[in-house]
Amino acid sequence: MKAVVDKISDGIATVLIEEQDVVLHIPVASLPENIKEGNWLRVDFSIDHQQTQEMYEKNKQMLQQLINKQKKRR
Repeated sequence: MKAVVDKISDGIATVLIEEQDVVLHIPVASLPENIKEGNWLRVDFSIDHQQTQEMYEKNKQMLQQLINKQKKRR
């Protein structure tokens, strides 16, 4: 997938995804160094397995706490 930097204002880049009706507002600090309006970007996604597992465990723990709280109220 490709995207173009449409404009940069106040440290935020407006990025248009090619052939999609999607506009992203991304902090310039999150983009490659020396990014400029008109630059094209390759957009690649990958799964962050570690973050996914950490969030799964955190959500599981929070759900268990809610269940325990409900049990105590009964």
